[in-house]
Formats: sequence, C-alpha cells, structure tokens
Amino acid sequence: MVKEFYDYQERDINSIFETLQSGTSKKLLYQLPTGGGKTVVFSEIARRFMEQSTQTVTILTHRKELCKQTSTTLKNLGVENSVIKSSTTYFDKECSCYVAMVETLKNRIKKKKIKVNNVGLVIIDEAHHNSFSKLLTKFKNAFVIGVTATPFSATLNKPMKRHYDSLLVGESISTLIKEGFLAKPKSVQFNVELNSLKTGIHGDYTVSSSNSLYSSEPMLDLVRSAYQNHSVGKKTLIFNNGIATSRKIFDVFTASEIPIKHLDNQTSREERKETLKWFKKTKGAVLTSVSILTTGFDEPSVQTVILNRATTSITLYHQMIGRGARKLPNKKSFNIIDLGNNIERFGPWEEPVDWKFAFEHPEAFAQQLQASVSLNSGITSPVLTLELRAKFPKTLEMSFDVEGHFQEAIDLGKKHKTVIQDSIRQHTKMCLENAETVSEAFKLAEALIPEIEWRIKQYVGCLERASKSYKEWLLEDYNFRLHVMIRRLFS
Repeated sequence: MVKEFYDYQERDINSIFETLQSGTSKKLLYQLPTGGGKTVVFSEIARRFMEQSTQTVTILTHRKELCKQTSTTLKNLGVENSVIKSSTTYFDKECSCYVAMVETLKNRIKKKKIKVNNVGLVIIDEAHHNSFSKLLTKFKNAFVIGVTATPFSATLNKPMKRHYDSLLVGESISTLIKEGFLAKPKSVQFNVELNSLKTGIHGDYTVSSSNSLYSSEPMLDLVRSAYQNHSVGKKTLIFNNGIATSRKIFDVFTASEIPIKHLDNQTSREERKETLKWFKKTKGAVLTSVSILTTGFDEPSVQTVILNRATTSITLYHQMIGRGARKLPNKKSFNIIDLGNNIERFGPWEEPVDWKFAFEHPEAFAQQLQASVSLNSGITSPVLTLELRAKFPKTLEMSFDVEGHFQEAIDLGKKHKTVIQDSIRQHTKMCLENAETVSEAFKLAEALIPEIEWRIKQYVGCLERASKSYKEWLLEDYNFRLHVMIRRLFS
C-alpha cells in the first residue's frame, strides 16, 4: 500500500532508515511533538525494514490503547501484525511484526514462552517511560528505535542517553502550527497560589496536597468560572491530580447543568469505553479525568484543555496540552486554561525546547527546570499553611510578593511605603470577605499575625538601613492600621 507522508515525516523516515542501514547507531531516539504523527512514522519504518530483512519487528507500548492504535496504523500501511496478549504463548511463525505491552512481553520472555533471537528491530513508543529499559537487554542483536515527544527522563539516575546512542529531533511545535499541521493554542492563565503544595519522592506535587488545594471552594469556583468565561459550549478536557478533586468538579458542573463525566484509572473498562463514546458524539461535552488521558487518547474535536493542577513534569505538561492540538477543517485553534502556573513554569507550550541539550545533559536540564519550578511555584511565605488557608476559604490569592512590590515601587518612582499600604489593603480584603461580623474579621486579623510578621521582615530586608525599634514600630503600626481599615470598611 502506497501512502503519501507529509514532507517533515518523509524527511524523518528517510533519516531514520539511513541511520539503520549505515549502522552508525544501534539505538536511536526519535523526538516528534504530540500530534505530529509519530505512530505513522515508526509504522512506515517497520514496513520498510520488513521489505529488506527476513528478521521480525517488535513494537512495544505501555498501554492497551496504544497497542490497538499501533496495530491499526500498521494494517492501514499494509503491514500484517500480531498483538501479543497475556494468552499468547509463542510468536506466530507466519507473522513478521508484533505489537506488545512491555509487561506482557517481559512475562512471556521470563517464562521462556517467547524467543527473541530473530527480532531485528525493536520500536519503543512513549520511550521516556523507564519501564522499557528492563527489556532492552533481551534484544541483543536488534536495532532499537525509541519514539517520544519529550526525550527526557524525570528519573536522573536513569537518563535516556544511557539506553540510546543518539537523538534525532523532528519538526518543532511552532513550525507544525505555522505550516498548518497543528492547531494554534490560545492561552488563559490564572495566577494561583501554590504554597500549600508538597512534592513527593518522585519530585512532582503529591495527590493529597493537590486534592486539598484544588478541592477547596475557591478553586472549584475558579475552575467553573474559567470554563464559563472561556470555554462554555466547547468540548473540554479537565486534567486533575486527584480523584477527589475530579469528582467534586463533576458535582459542581452537574449542579450548573453542564454536560460532564468523570474518568480515572479505577474506572472499569466498559464504563470508560462508554464515557469516551459519549464524549466523542456529544457537542460541548466536558470530561474531567485523573491519570488516564495523557497518552493513548486521541480525540481531535477537543477545543479546550484545562490544566486544573500544577506539575513539575515537562513531559506531563506537553502530554496534557497535546490532547487539544489536533487540527480539523473546522478547528484552527484550541484553548489552554492554566490553573497551576504551568505556563509560567515551563514557558508557552509552542515555544521551542532544546531537546538535544536535555538528552545530552540531563542533569543540567533538570537543574534548569528545578530553578524554574522554584521561581514560579507561587511560594512567597512559609507561614501560609493549609490551616491558615482554611480560615480564608473565599480568598483565591493569599500570597504577596513583598520584594516584587518594593522593586515595582522604585521603578515607578513611588515611595516604598506604598508596599505596606498595598499589603494592608489585601489583608483587609481577606478578613472582610471571609467574615460575617466585624468581630470575626478581627479574629481573622489576629490569625494573620505570623504572616504579617513575615511580610514586615521581608520589607525591612529591602531597606538599606532599618533599626530593630523601627521594625517593632512598623509591626505595631501595621496591625493598628489593619484594624482601623477593617472597622471603617465593614461599617
């Protein structure tokens, strides 16, 4: 079967195949953005390899959906293939191409029910997943091609360059948008205070701390209003970090009569199938999910992606947004609604990333990401605890960048004491919007004393000279003016 490929796909196919024929690299990593057609590219590589070799091809994925998708793409190119399932006990001698989930194939090989001596080419989809490394040593005589949109392993002690000799970088996202292959993103960002989030042993924000923040009343109101203002009536995906958050969003949207369904990795296969079918055929449908639709899911009609979570993973960031990047004749653009400061952290999705640097210098690249996470995490005060935050459920933004406000005042030629005035106004607003009586507002002001002390310390640190007595007076004056402003505005 003859198929025409896009110019950039044909160019990459030829480059990869030339590398295989020359033998300059036995293990090649290939990068192409989500939506660029990675499956088509490596399926054509498999087809050409089989034309010129008597050896077999094995394609590894990490999810059943990707197995099915890959098998279908191969058949569309005229490549007969066999999917190795848990029930498979041997390679079909009449078949030269196999598709398998990594765990399934590993178990078959371990039990010596499948021989791999005649495998000449191994293709690994979503190669950034470390689980594939376990199998690479089993195919000692084969060429290995890893394929991914993000050639960077978040696990520093398992860098991708340990398993691959070289990296071939495909077309960039910006070029694919410019040439009409991907939809153009339109981003809406909300500055969300993330100081209550905690990082886990793998470096990303924990589910429990994410649930606490994103299940709060202010954040639920924010995601609903963000949808209503920027995506109402549009087919929308909402990505969350916790099942509790996703279920609460389902309840909130349902109460507002917005067509919505929920999916997570505990949803049964049948229910998931029905839900995705509903999402595909329902105009303006909303799907809120957790840990399930970042890979192996392709629905080009998605018009909006809502990042209702923060992440420190650049791979996850690209995967989530990529779900909306498919282009259709009636879809030239798509919306990104960011509720986790992710765009601030990683830069716009369409901006180029130096993937060669990430591949060749993973530690330095990780350090750059970590620095970006620290600068843009929204953490401004160590005393803004979850307990304190809970006292102000109607307040979205509790943080205050003292140093930033101080520098801005200097740049605009204002007196630096305007920083204290702005801080008092914000604290007054917080107390008033979370209290029904003036006495309740005063109690909230008392609860803010540790935060006030921290702000005063930051402010004094910005001054060239400030005595201890001035700092003590400033703290006393701040509290006095805060109480005066609360009483005046409340009445």
